[in-house]
Amino acid sequence: MTQTLAEPSETTTNTPARPMKSAGHVIVDTLVAHGIKRAHVVPGESFLDVLDGLYGSEIETIVCRHEGGATYMAEADGKMNQLPGIAMVTRGPGAANAHVGLHTSWQDSTPMVLFVGLIPFAHRDREAFQEFDIKAWFDTGAKRVMVLDHAERASEIVAEALFAAMSGRPGPVVVGLPEDVIRQQISGELHPPIPVATGGMTTVDSEALATALAASTKPLFVTGGNDWTQAGADQLTAWLEKHHIPAAAEWRTEGTVPFDSPSYVGPIGYGRPRPTYDLLEETDLLIFVGTVPGDVITDGFVCRQDWNKKNFLVTIDPSLRGRSGPVSYQIVAKPDVFVRDLAKIELPVKEEWKAWTLRMRYEQESFAALPTASPSAGQARMDTLMAHLVPTLPEDAMVTLGAGEHTNWAHRYFPTQRYASMISARNGSMGYSVPSAIAASLEYPDRRVVTIAGDGEFLMNGQELATAAQYGATPLVIVMDNQEYGTIRTHQERHYPARVSGTQLKNPDFALMAQAFGGFGIKVERDADVPTAIKAALQTIDQDKVFALIHLVVEQRVKAY
Repeated sequence: MTQTLAEPSETTTNTPARPMKSAGHVIVDTLVAHGIKRAHVVPGESFLDVLDGLYGSEIETIVCRHEGGATYMAEADGKMNQLPGIAMVTRGPGAANAHVGLHTSWQDSTPMVLFVGLIPFAHRDREAFQEFDIKAWFDTGAKRVMVLDHAERASEIVAEALFAAMSGRPGPVVVGLPEDVIRQQISGELHPPIPVATGGMTTVDSEALATALAASTKPLFVTGGNDWTQAGADQLTAWLEKHHIPAAAEWRTEGTVPFDSPSYVGPIGYGRPRPTYDLLEETDLLIFVGTVPGDVITDGFVCRQDWNKKNFLVTIDPSLRGRSGPVSYQIVAKPDVFVRDLAKIELPVKEEWKAWTLRMRYEQESFAALPTASPSAGQARMDTLMAHLVPTLPEDAMVTLGAGEHTNWAHRYFPTQRYASMISARNGSMGYSVPSAIAASLEYPDRRVVTIAGDGEFLMNGQELATAAQYGATPLVIVMDNQEYGTIRTHQERHYPARVSGTQLKNPDFALMAQAFGGFGIKVERDADVPTAIKAALQTIDQDKVFALIHLVVEQRVKAY
């Protein structure tokens, strides 16, 4: 049989031309395709085409009032999710204002991508309006700094940025977007997500850990970082409780092992309470998961420095950046994968483990026991507020914190029962409380979100209450007003006693500010009025679906512990 060749039109299919889009729109399409739900934005003319791409997209655009607030919200978003938080700001001044959130992301190991609009490519190196060198500014404080100089690489650059923020030790990535480049028309083809390696325990790793645990009489786990899931946290908690082994929480990361777990023995970090003060030296086997023993945990590279101590470090970062003290063994794994493999290790429970864990748990329970709920006859007190607030909290309540001595009331009393139920800035960055509370409330609109802010900290980003009102965030904001920068005053009294200078504040009426922004505000000066204020604030949140602020005027030099 003779086979004849068909005409080309009968055997080939004409591939339709891909739709052309601007690079700015392709950037947004790529974010959507990679699962990004929200972008925190302070607009600028330098990235208008990206803003236009956000118009009508699946991404919720949260317009913020300051770049610091926007990057704090994005950073908090990265703490709560497996994907990076997204912030977008403009060139020059906008980029400068955003740096504070970038530093928080860097030191807290939080995945975040900061998009920065830039001057037109053709204007570069001519001292154009708001021109700056993006690599010189951000290179030492970000995992990568990339500039979209070729429009056709728009989707690739976004995929690379998201991957870089999540891979290895998570952190911030900066992407520069020249104004003229993002307007260029390119193919709408999108770059797929790049898989992130998670590591895991080898057979040798498992044997080494099992051997070390079997030889230990006082083992201690320390959980930290932002790279967990609830499933991983639950699995670790179950394993610890089964084996009667204790776990402490890295500073400001409470909740990975629940507050009420018989294995949870408290926080470790600056100003840590007595129940955990001596733990690092007393334990004969320290296992860090998701973090490393750095400056804060070791009291300035002083504690746990004996090279004979046994430290197992579980982190996906092979460089162990920030590590202090001895390293007996490193396991390169993200927390969830490590815990998956840990669950396969079966060990006979030692009576020494039971006694060790029971002793430390008893101290933690005593430390965390709520103060009396009976108000005093004098000035308002944070103890009274916590005694009345905590019993009202549902199991999935969240707390967010900035920096200052006011945060210690949350460390001591707030019942963190789930992973990421405490969202805070571990780099000691002030102004984080309100933006992070807004981010948490937007991410989890049905959960009770509480933020505890100091009076000095609150005014650094209190204007973001306008953002809360605009997008329906409903946190409870507690402003502890002691008319001073309390932490700095404490250091001042230690080094320059009776010479108070540069730490005292005169404050406005924060309750009136809250009302002006469209929320509920109440000022409390007498301790007897605290219970009524809490009831009114929570009732307003639940019924009117607005944020509420309690302005608590307290005495100076009163501390949580």
